[in-house]
Amino acid sequence: MVKPLAFKGEKSKVRKRKAVPTIDDGQEHKRTRESASDITYEDDSWVNADSSGDISGPVVIVLPSTKPTCIACDAAGKVFTSELENIIEGDPCTAEPHDVRQVWIANRIAGTDNICFKGHHHRYLSFDSVGSFSARNEAISPEETFVCMASTDTPGTFSIQTPRETFISVTDDGKDIQGDAKTISFNTTVRIRMQARFKPKLKANKETKAKGKISKKELEDAVGRKLDEDEIRKLKKARLEGDYHEKLLDVRVKGKHDKYS
Repeated sequence: MVKPLAFKGEKSKVRKRKAVPTIDDGQEHKRTRESASDITYEDDSWVNADSSGDISGPVVIVLPSTKPTCIACDAAGKVFTSELENIIEGDPCTAEPHDVRQVWIANRIAGTDNICFKGHHHRYLSFDSVGSFSARNEAISPEETFVCMASTDTPGTFSIQTPRETFISVTDDGKDIQGDAKTISFNTTVRIRMQARFKPKLKANKETKAKGKISKKELEDAVGRKLDEDEIRKLKKARLEGDYHEKLLDVRVKGKHDKYS
């Protein structure tokens, strides 16, 4: 589920789990410590899509105009170029949206390489038979599907192919979006900025780190006895490597052998 966008300068929202009712001072101290560790921060930073497989969730399509611009649309479905204000020294690799009209929600069409882009007003970016862009359709048809082809010359850039097998381009002054380019060129080369939490590689790294987060008490409860530091270290490592249950059984068996030796 796509969450509300956060723009540069806004304070990050903090989400806490509901506090468990306390009974005494000892439990109150434990609850306070645990609830502090339960605070989670969503990664709303913007990063570059490196491959077409990365493209998902909120994106900004940065155009190769002299003055950095991106593809935007208004509530009436008019598609236009919008100047980027949140950018460092004109570098498109640092671009972030300052207006919700600059943001599209990218979704891949199942079983294909096609991607659709939904605007802030819940209408899809479309390229019709007469060569015009708009964002007025609520449903997806072939006119609302595009292919993002990664550049072989410049890593992290793409050329977006329209349903007419032409490419999206922009005029040098950044004022007009065109869809009639028949070959890939500098003017068809865009960067796609996306939120880090939707990038598969970063998402996988975050999930891997989460697997290793388990307390000493949780491990001791699972084993049924006190653990030394070496056993705790081995079990945490096993959670990351995927053989946690096997190692857990080994530690349990070792504990039984030590008890009767």
